[in-house]
Amino acid sequence: MKTILNRLINHEMLSAAEAKNVLVNISNGNYNPSQIASFLTVYMMRRISIEELSGFREALLELCLRIDLLAYNTIDLCGTGGDGKDTFNISTLASFVTAGAGIKVAKHGNYGVSSISGSSNVMETLGVKFSNDANFLEKCVDQAGICILHAPLFHPAMKNVGPIRKELGVRTFFNMLGPMINPSFPKNQLVGVFNLELARIYGYLYQNTDRNFTILHSLDGYDEISLTCPTKFISNTKEGILNPDDFGVRSLAQTEIEGGTTIEASAEMFMKVISGKGTEAQNNVVCANAAMAIATVTKCTPLDGFELAKESLFSGKGLAALNKLQELSK
Repeated sequence: MKTILNRLINHEMLSAAEAKNVLVNISNGNYNPSQIASFLTVYMMRRISIEELSGFREALLELCLRIDLLAYNTIDLCGTGGDGKDTFNISTLASFVTAGAGIKVAKHGNYGVSSISGSSNVMETLGVKFSNDANFLEKCVDQAGICILHAPLFHPAMKNVGPIRKELGVRTFFNMLGPMINPSFPKNQLVGVFNLELARIYGYLYQNTDRNFTILHSLDGYDEISLTCPTKFISNTKEGILNPDDFGVRSLAQTEIEGGTTIEASAEMFMKVISGKGTEAQNNVVCANAAMAIATVTKCTPLDGFELAKESLFSGKGLAALNKLQELSK
């Protein structure tokens, strides 16, 4: 590790094979916590290359516990996090709205590291069971239209990194990796990223897979459609800009999509929105993100996707998906 750290400090890049080897060594417990923390810290201060991210991703996918949900043509809605915006749990809510619209969802998530309340924090608070049992997860997708893939249960390689990330409490390159390492290898993916450079890297890496994808980055820094400004999107076939009026809604102020200050407050806000009792701003931002997930799978327009998302939210279908998941978790 000393040689690797010195190379990185001197602004040298690792090859994909070297990056992969570092993560394999981390998973095997070959480095001490100080070395791992130093490695993560270096990557907070320098850019990551396509080769490095590719190598890290390859290592984690090879080491993960795989789950086969290919029969369901699922989509994952997952942001990198690390945008420092502390929004409410938009992508998780959008996942349930998408499921309510009849699209099967395999939601990959984790506890919050650089945010107050991550996807897993809210799901756990609401009584959703975390499991890596294939039969249970298949039953969830089949009956609720959605399953929750709690990352630590599928990536045992990261047991040596989790506590260090939590202690650091800031964005690391694992934020960049999160959406790329869904253990069910979904055929469809809606990814939110925290900057344009990462959007380009994701676009390059995903072009070399068989995945059907849409990558999102709001130009004011959000790792999702925020409706606070235009959003850059990159898909398999095109790229462009999405504006709030593409969904038939107004622009929002950043204060309108802020999250709760505790996990409990975040869960309470989650229930209010999924029950159709959110503010207009909350409803619109959730439905805009669900719209792009629906459009990614069905190839409909963002506006048509938005109407389907609204119908799912306000008819109670999104809430029914959550209720079924809670029931199956008992």
